[in-house]
Amino acid sequence: MLLVNLGTPPSLQVSAIRRYLDEFLSDRRVVELPPLLWQPILKGIILNTRPPKTAKAYAKVWDRARDLSPLAAFTMDQCQALAVRLPGVAVDWAMRYGQPSITARLAALMGAGCRRILLAPLYPQYSAATTATVVDAARRTLAGLRWQPALRTLPPYYDDPAHIAALAASVRTHLAGLAWTPDVLVASFHGMPRRTLDLGDPYHCQCQKTGRLLREALGWPAERFRVTFQSRFGPAAWLQPYTDKTLEALPGEGRRRWRSCRRGSPSTASRRWRKSPSRVPRPSMQRVARTIPTSRA
Repeated sequence: MLLVNLGTPPSLQVSAIRRYLDEFLSDRRVVELPPLLWQPILKGIILNTRPPKTAKAYAKVWDRARDLSPLAAFTMDQCQALAVRLPGVAVDWAMRYGQPSITARLAALMGAGCRRILLAPLYPQYSAATTATVVDAARRTLAGLRWQPALRTLPPYYDDPAHIAALAASVRTHLAGLAWTPDVLVASFHGMPRRTLDLGDPYHCQCQKTGRLLREALGWPAERFRVTFQSRFGPAAWLQPYTDKTLEALPGEGRRRWRSCRRGSPSTASRRWRKSPSRVPRPSMQRVARTIPTSRA
């Protein structure tokens, strides 16, 4: 089994982060603009301005003991835990962008005698920019091999009962620790350009179903539960409703106490619970109170 996550820089060096961002943002699955238009923007502006800022952000959460980013550390932990749960199965992990690469870890598994490999993209919902690009990379690796292993891909598990039960258990645990009851629960998913939905990407619909099943598992009223999308970039329309706009509108609806959970990969380090401040004239994702990590299960 090969677990595959999004990616991470190998170190806090600005040069390493620049290489990682270059690989990530040069993927045509991730940025679907024509290269003649996008590459000058990427090489001339983004890669000269973004890496130092990203390095400072990573420095706040870097696992110094293991010299790993949180995403790499969590993915490694998951890999080791699965290996214990699956005796007789070789379990390894890779990153779509950065190291360890899919090519290197597939080679390691085959070198260990594995002829049947389950490729497991760690994304509950399918998107061409996440799941599909992992499969693309694996197939490019196999295309260069004379003796290919049998390769299967883990399907999206956005509505799998075990996944929903794990999410619901996490929510219940954190709600039980509150001294107050939220007016609204906001399940915030990573955003994607609206164009992806128009072209047939099922991500938006699968996020909505995950949210609905989570709400039903919690027994939470529909009018007090919202599914939103965060992290938009640029002037084009992205998947809606937007998380920040939703939070800004809540006080006007008479709902001043909320909890927001950003859902995504089971090991993505940035998944956090967020709570509303005591006074929220114009809440935003940049001005929320302290965060409490959710379970990584």
